[in-house]
Amino acid sequence: MNRPPRKRLIQALLFVVLLVAIALIVWQALRPDGLGDAIASGNGRMEATEIDIATKLSGRVAEILVDEGDFVAPGQLLARMDTRTLDAQLRQAQAELQRMRNALQTAHAQVAQNESTKAAAEAVVHQRQAELTAARKRYERSSTLAQRNAISRQQLDDDRATMQSGEAALAASRAQVSAAEAASVAARSQVVEAQSAIDAAEASVAKVQADLDDSQLRADRLARVQYRVAEPGEVLAAGGNVLNLIDLTDVYMTFFLPTSQAGRVALGNDVRLVLDAAPEYVIPARVSFVANTAQFTPKTVETASEREKLMFRIRARIDPQLLKEHLEQVKTGLPGMAYLKLDPQAEWPDALQVNVSS
Repeated sequence: MNRPPRKRLIQALLFVVLLVAIALIVWQALRPDGLGDAIASGNGRMEATEIDIATKLSGRVAEILVDEGDFVAPGQLLARMDTRTLDAQLRQAQAELQRMRNALQTAHAQVAQNESTKAAAEAVVHQRQAELTAARKRYERSSTLAQRNAISRQQLDDDRATMQSGEAALAASRAQVSAAEAASVAARSQVVEAQSAIDAAEASVAKVQADLDDSQLRADRLARVQYRVAEPGEVLAAGGNVLNLIDLTDVYMTFFLPTSQAGRVALGNDVRLVLDAAPEYVIPARVSFVANTAQFTPKTVETASEREKLMFRIRARIDPQLLKEHLEQVKTGLPGMAYLKLDPQAEWPDALQVNVSS
C-alpha cells in the first residue's frame, strides 16, 4: 500500500485546521447568546439623579460642613450662609411688630374710653330729659295760674326761661352723645388699622425668618456629596451652587433597544444588571421609563452600523431599599449590561439569577 507523500499529508492537515478555524470564527460570530427572544440586552452606564444645593439669596458662604464623598441624610445641615444682615432685618421686623401690637392695645383702650364717654353722655341726656319734663310741667302750671292772676308775670317768665334752658341742655347732651359715638367709630377704625398693621408686620417677620431658614442649606434626601462647588468666604449670587449631590435612592441604568424589542417593553418589567467591574453580581431592577419616540443611539453605546437604526431609550431603576442596604457600594458611571425580560412568563437563566440580597 503506497502512502501519500509527507508533503500532501501536511497540506491536508493544514486544510482541516483552516476549516475548523473558519467554522469556529463563524460560530462565534453567529452563535446565539443563549437568552432567546424572551430576553433582550443592551449596554449602558450606571447613573443617578443629581441635585444642586444652591443658595436662595445672594450672600457670602460662612461654613460648609461636608466634604466630597460624604453621605448625607434627610434634614442634615450641609452649609451655612452669612446671615448678619438678615439677623438685623429680623430684629427690625420684630420691633415693628411689637410697636404695632402696642398701637392695637392703645386703639382698644381708646375704644373703651369713647364707649364710657358715650355712656356718660347718654346718662346726661336722660337727666336733661327729666329736667326738661319737669320744667315744662312747671311752665304749664305757671301759665294757667298767670291767666288767673294767681302769680306774677315775672314768675311765668322765669318758668319759661327754665324750660327753654332745659331744651338747650338736652340738645347739648345729645350732641355730646353723637360726638362720643363718632369718636368710638374712629377708635374702632384705628383698631382695624392696627390689626392690619400687625398682620403686615407678622408677614415681614415670617419672610425674614424664611430667608434665615433658607440660609441654612440642608439635604432633603439620602445622598452623597459629589462636588464642593464653592468654598467658605466666597460671595455667591442668588441661585449660586454650593454643593452637588447624588441621590442614592434613584440609581438607574440607561440603555437602548431596537423598535422590534422596545415595543414589547412595559413599565415594571424585570431587568437584570451586570456591571463590568463586578460581573459576579447580578443586580435586580425594573423598567421605570420608556421613551415615547425613537432616536439614533449615542456613539458611545453602539457600533456605527447599529447607530443607523432607530432605537428607544430604556431606563431600569434599582429598588431604593436595596440601594440603602449597599450604600457603600453604590457608584455611578460604571459600564455594564442590562438584560430585560420581554416575556413575563419566561424564566431567567442561571447566569442571571439574582445573587445580591434584596
